[in-house]
Amino acid sequence: MPELPEVETIRRGLAPLLAGRRFTHVTVRHRGLRWPIAPGFERQLEARAIGAIDRRAKYLLIRCDGGTLIVHLGMSGSLCVVPAATPPGKHDHLDLALDDGRMLRFNDPRRFGSVHWVEDDPLDHPLLATLGPEPLAPGFDGDRLYAETRGRKAAIKQVLMDGHVLAGIGNIYASEALYRAGIHPARSARRVSRARYRLLADAIHTTLDLALAAGGSTLRDFVDATGAPGCFQQQYGVYGKAGQPCERCGSAIRQLRQGQRSTFYCPHCQR
Repeated sequence: MPELPEVETIRRGLAPLLAGRRFTHVTVRHRGLRWPIAPGFERQLEARAIGAIDRRAKYLLIRCDGGTLIVHLGMSGSLCVVPAATPPGKHDHLDLALDDGRMLRFNDPRRFGSVHWVEDDPLDHPLLATLGPEPLAPGFDGDRLYAETRGRKAAIKQVLMDGHVLAGIGNIYASEALYRAGIHPARSARRVSRARYRLLADAIHTTLDLALAAGGSTLRDFVDATGAPGCFQQQYGVYGKAGQPCERCGSAIRQLRQGQRSTFYCPHCQR
């Protein structure tokens, strides 16, 4: 699933391509996404001028005159700007034609993504209203993360992936940040000290910054706004490396299941 670095990479790529443009025509080929595309969606978007392209957690916010298009990429979705004459593929479910002869195309093989048009403040939308702080925003630090986790018995990795605690951190980057901070992913969140949460907050910042510099991770489907894959997977410390030696100590990386997701960690470096 695209996580914060992948969504932010797409946002940065789309911003110069969309800002100041106008949607001229909307084509919906398959309404059956995670939440069905609402009736009248096409009419609501046509002729809208596009302003800023923002992000909240794993959601893209395409701000237009009179409203905002909220896009979630699901597990396999992508948004690319392509020439208007580009033939649609099997999983190209939505095209938004632009006034410069190109179009914004939404592709989603698994159809777990979603698109929503809202005319009120998008941050009040039920999908966004209860999200936690942004890990790269000013004010996020280890002390805040420590305060958010008091009384939480759940494993620290599961807490990091809870969007109500911290917005946008998924399976890959939770595993990588915990490895960088030297914290075992199964340790109870309430049993991590304030000092170690400060180390973890720094590790989250570093991991996300490196991922953004590499254009995110491409394990299967992810591509940026121009169709290019990310390459942060080449820098993983533990993710997907079960049985391989830890680059720090040489111990074999281990794998466990947490919340139906695979977690990777070093049994020696992470306590």
